[in-house]
Amino acid sequence: MDIIINFISFILHLDESLYGIIQTYGFWTYLILFTIVFCETGLVVTPFLPGDSLIFASGALSAMGSLNVWAFFITFLFAAVIGDTVNYSIGKAIGNKILEKGKNRFVKKEYIVKAHKFYEKYGSATIVIGRFIPIIRTFVPFVAGMGEMHYTKFIIYNILGGLLWVSLFLGGGFLFGNIPIIKDNFTFVLIAIIFISVLPAVIVYFRERKNADADADA
Repeated sequence: MDIIINFISFILHLDESLYGIIQTYGFWTYLILFTIVFCETGLVVTPFLPGDSLIFASGALSAMGSLNVWAFFITFLFAAVIGDTVNYSIGKAIGNKILEKGKNRFVKKEYIVKAHKFYEKYGSATIVIGRFIPIIRTFVPFVAGMGEMHYTKFIIYNILGGLLWVSLFLGGGFLFGNIPIIKDNFTFVLIAIIFISVLPAVIVYFRERKNADADADA
């Protein structure tokens, strides 16, 4: 329970948490942040990590001169692209075996199913669109690997999605993070980013529930 409370506190006070990491680890901050984003995008067991808000907060701190924004950009872009590539490879190697086994203590089957439906609806563009939806973001490359999407096509969409994702959130943090009204209400801004990011997945979930109930009543 303490771990969960500390994790929530870390996210809600991400600007202060990041500043503390920068003060403590200096240049090694880039490696720490690379690892967090890589794990969120590359490992299906860590979809809960705060990618969007972390990148936004990093952009805001770089505008204050704490660290270099271009170094952040390269760090996050490489983490996002390499993470998705690793996830694709894992999905290709063992994804179908996980589905066949059914329940898995580390990977929730329903997340894979939702990502698969998302992939069926939007096709290859899912690799780009999925970047902006937490949890779905983690499982989309996994599903692409399961479906044996051609790697050349995957890497093109992977790089494009990574560029758009990092540019939007890092650039947004850099441009707007130090505006007084945003700076003074940074915690609420981060909550809003998380809420907006999750909203599409919530809408899809309730739409599916509604359709399922309608089919059951029919």
